Amino acid sequence: MKEINSFQLVTVPEGLDATVKSRTVTIKGPRGSLTKSFKHLAVDIYMVSKDTIKIEKWFGKKKQLAAVRTVCSHINNMFKGVTKGYLYKMRAVYAHFPINCAISEGGTLIEVRNFLGEKFIRKVRMSEGVTVENSKGQKDELIVQGNSIDAVSLSAAMIQQSTTVKNKDIRKFLDGLYVSERTTVVKDE
Repeated sequence: MKEINSFQLVTVPEGLDATVKSRTVTIKGPRGSLTKSFKHLAVDIYMVSKDTIKIEKWFGKKKQLAAVRTVCSHINNMFKGVTKGYLYKMRAVYAHFPINCAISEGGTLIEVRNFLGEKFIRKVRMSEGVTVENSKGQKDELIVQGNSIDAVSLSAAMIQQSTTVKNKDIRKFLDGLYVSERTTVVKDE
């Protein structure tokens, strides 16, 4: 069953600047700017007024109509990213061999050493616009932060998946780097 027209409106918050050009949305804010292309989705995206973005789908089936709200969620995540930023906290968990995390190249590269006593050095490079640092107050804690939720969560996932235990019972060998908290860089008052 096709629905003739389905649309949603996204209001641009105050202090942010949004532009849409051929399904590529650019948001500028206090923390920088983010650009995301929605060329892979067959929806219409355009500015109705200076502070309203309209996402519209004509003659779509149920699965295609779902893309409308998906785009809205992505745009809202971009708004939050350029105002508050995203911060993921990760903890090193180990039973015996202490995991050593060395950060180099200005927080864009992390080297994981001594995981399960292995000599192999795991190198994980952060996505563009993402920095990683060792926590000041907490031992064995990493802080991954950036403006794009996609880039930050991808980088955290890459770190977590670099420390997967092979050929062991994973119920017993729980060592690794795990995401412990997902929050924003700028805290809510």
